Amino acid sequence: MAKSKVSRRDKIRKRVRGVISGTAQRPRLSVYRSNKDIYAQLIDDANGVTLASASSRATEILDMKDTKVAKAALVGKKIAELAKTAGIEQVVFDRGGYLYHGRVKSLADGAREGGLQF
Repeated sequence: MAKSKVSRRDKIRKRVRGVISGTAQRPRLSVYRSNKDIYAQLIDDANGVTLASASSRATEILDMKDTKVAKAALVGKKIAELAKTAGIEQVVFDRGGYLYHGRVKSLADGAREGGLQF
């Protein structure tokens, strides 16, 4: 069962990546979700460069005793703050094959609260 779940996510991720691409003006906000943590990157696919990244492994978020969904919202706000300092206001959201639910949705909502436009 686990292998089919992973292969299903990979198929979705590859299909979405065929359509979605980030540029320097509108980078791709890529999400990776592990069992314990969540990671977000702003990627310029045209140049193959990561512009900014944030994760729940950061010390200010890691030390908090909070739920994983609440930590994901903080990661979204953090990536929005880093994007603002880099002069980025619009992004393309790449959920990485995960369902838009729970931690992924919380991260997206946090990024929107921080001022990013999808």
